[in-house]
Amino acid sequence: NHLSFFSGFGPFRKYLFNSSWEAVKELSKRGLGENINLQIMQLPVVYQKAKEQVCKIWTTLQPLLTVHVGLASSATALIILEQCGKNKGYQERDVCGFHPEGACCMLDGPEKMESTINMKTLWKNISVEGIDMILSRDAGRYICDYTYYTSLYYGNGRAAFIHVPPLSESVTAEFLGKALQTIILAMLEQCGEQRE
Repeated sequence: NHLSFFSGFGPFRKYLFNSSWEAVKELSKRGLGENINLQIMQLPVVYQKAKEQVCKIWTTLQPLLTVHVGLASSATALIILEQCGKNKGYQERDVCGFHPEGACCMLDGPEKMESTINMKTLWKNISVEGIDMILSRDAGRYICDYTYYTSLYYGNGRAAFIHVPPLSESVTAEFLGKALQTIILAMLEQCGEQRE
């Protein structure tokens, strides 16, 4: 029974309900089949705390895959598959008013880290009705990107990041949960192929 770990983020700015967390909760209701033990956690929009939690996930649970879901406020009807995390350039302050020392994730870390999941293959092979999906190589240099890089670093690349749009009439939590389920089952299939 493989453990997979999922995180969404808490409230920030004008978003009292963060669609990423609503989507992850919905995913956990749906599940990913019998072989996958699915655990979820809400991360705060705080660099240091998010980093500590992610480190803990990898050191204590050692999941097969960790998928982080974040809110992209600019994307109205887009799901964005993020391929890599960047180490430097974190100038923007978090909800506590801080930004990381040296504006970077890991002082000795590589400039960027790639997920072992091939997002392009994923993007080519799946579609979610009612919403567009795009690929990205820039997760935005805020808590999302920071969390992703940290997770790739501790998880040796076995992490993925998905940006979801804010909740709206057409984009409900149920809709996003179902979309995540489709995407993540395809990711897990890739993990299986890589292991064999």
